[in-house]
Amino acid sequence: MNILGISAFYHDSAACLIQDGEIVAAAQEERFTRKKHDFGFPSHAAEYCLGAGGIQTDDLDLVAFYDKPLLKFDRLLETYFAYAPRGFTSFLQAMPIWTRQKLFLADLIKKGLDYHGKIIYPEHHESHAASAFFPSPFEEAAFLTTDGVGEWTTTSYGVGKGNRVEILGDIQFPHSLGMLYSAFTYYTGFRVNSGEYKVMGLAPYGEPKYVDTILEHLMDVKEDGSFRLDMKYFDYCTGMKMTNGEFDRLFGGPARKPESQLTQREMDLAASVQIVTEIVMMKMARHVRKVTGQRNLCLAGGVALNCVANGKILREEIFDDIWIQPAAGDAGGALGCALSAWHHYLENPRIPFPKGGPTPAGTRRAVGVGAEAAPSSSAGVPTAASSGGRTTPHDRQRGSYLGPEFSDAQIQQFLDQVGAKYERLGDDEVIERTADILAAENVVGWFQGRMEFGPRALGNRSIIGDSRSRTMQTTMNLKIKFRESFRPFAPSVLEESISDWFEIDRPSPYMLLVADVKEDHRLPLPAGTETLFGIDKLKVVRSTVPSITHVDYSARIQSVSKDTNPRYHALISAFHERTGCPVIVNTSFNVRGEPIVCSPKDAYTCFMRTDMDYLVLGNYVLAKPDQPPLRDDIDWKTEFQLD
Repeated sequence: MNILGISAFYHDSAACLIQDGEIVAAAQEERFTRKKHDFGFPSHAAEYCLGAGGIQTDDLDLVAFYDKPLLKFDRLLETYFAYAPRGFTSFLQAMPIWTRQKLFLADLIKKGLDYHGKIIYPEHHESHAASAFFPSPFEEAAFLTTDGVGEWTTTSYGVGKGNRVEILGDIQFPHSLGMLYSAFTYYTGFRVNSGEYKVMGLAPYGEPKYVDTILEHLMDVKEDGSFRLDMKYFDYCTGMKMTNGEFDRLFGGPARKPESQLTQREMDLAASVQIVTEIVMMKMARHVRKVTGQRNLCLAGGVALNCVANGKILREEIFDDIWIQPAAGDAGGALGCALSAWHHYLENPRIPFPKGGPTPAGTRRAVGVGAEAAPSSSAGVPTAASSGGRTTPHDRQRGSYLGPEFSDAQIQQFLDQVGAKYERLGDDEVIERTADILAAENVVGWFQGRMEFGPRALGNRSIIGDSRSRTMQTTMNLKIKFRESFRPFAPSVLEESISDWFEIDRPSPYMLLVADVKEDHRLPLPAGTETLFGIDKLKVVRSTVPSITHVDYSARIQSVSKDTNPRYHALISAFHERTGCPVIVNTSFNVRGEPIVCSPKDAYTCFMRTDMDYLVLGNYVLAKPDQPPLRDDIDWKTEFQLD
């Protein structure tokens, strides 16, 4: 039974293939088109998923789309009519797109896939709930989904049990925690639907001076976490921007212009909306625990990418454990609607965890791009892993390594075509050599195995470095990523060492939990540090792993399991042997404004256009000084379709 799930036309389009209830492949369209947050029909992602499953369109039994377009259109019309005549310009811009495209979605899907079978449309938050619960390690759990808006719903909660998720309550548009956070994203000068994580990263530099202002004027929060926004301060219902003049007057001036100098006000605003988000999420989590009686919680929706709030829910021990969908935003809706089709529409049971240990790696068919794709080294589905004395089952998402991979033969074919200079090493040799390179404080582009599904690079499409370096954060931000200097970097840590270095007692495989660096690894602060404000805090070395320690001692942690990613685990282990430190820097393999790399071509181009020192593609090691100049006679966007 083959089911293809699709999310599209809003942001972060994606496709996912489910075969007999198993997640076989999933990818975002942006990785293929190289257009960040691409919202177009995911034709490339769907083509990849079908190839990964060894099928063609005719073999599909069902296609699922991640929301109900007609219900969303109903919300759009009702909102415009409620605010008329305000928003007429926005209405005129929106209607042609709907009348030409979104109201005839079935025709678009059938044409885009050359598909003539059944299409179903789960609701948006049903898709989120399905993506949260069904891949989780729990046999039953509560779920909480929070985002900007689906059709009408902006937040929902309920219970997942067996092969069902049941929504018990919701909050509806225009009252939205995701929209509130996006309003502050816009107001602080960042791009909505992509800059929210910048606000989260900026928050520790500020003071939460505006928390009371937000809670007194912008929103009324009840003890159960339900809330209402005062819409006189917002323009997103009908206007072309998120906030209005009333919002400006409340916070003492207009929105910051994009790319202009950051001031203490933006830092304080970021700190304030982050605290408010945590307050609301904590209240909602406590209410969900009380109403459902469940011991475990699953999270999805764009707000679930707020790893600071996630970490706080975990530390407060409202639930025994939590699991967050790695592709929590709209991309994960493709996975959720496919799982909803399998379990709800077709009424199939969940597949139980294997009893005898992990599934041997590489037992499935090849899942790469081209004829010689290698079996995945990340395909195992282990039953459990131990961290800090706590045993937590691994989930059904297989580390979220669900995208394309490329064989060594394909990589060499590309490198020879562009005249690259490389050294080919054996499996063990490439690990040892890369560990030496990292220990010498070089920056490495690390391209291995299957691409990750979701917004985080998890060790297969990563730029990595030495966490002990005092200059690594600045080097990576300014010379590699070409992004704002305040942005923190995440650590990848051996799963078995996570509790020795961070204040957390369980794995964090998807970089969706924040915890503090342990006291043992912190350094005394120099005199005068307490008087520093804003970005000046960045200059202070706070721990023995300064390049991953944020100004409040926090870190967005990825624990690396030997079962789900043995190659990356081996690399960090080799680094540990050389340095005594089981922690490295891990950031996504891309530059600002571009998606994470997908192919060897993407990786090589990014490597050559930045100050990365080395590139490791599979078993091939490339040193920057050895490379010929990037050729001008090549169309880097269209060349190199590998055999």
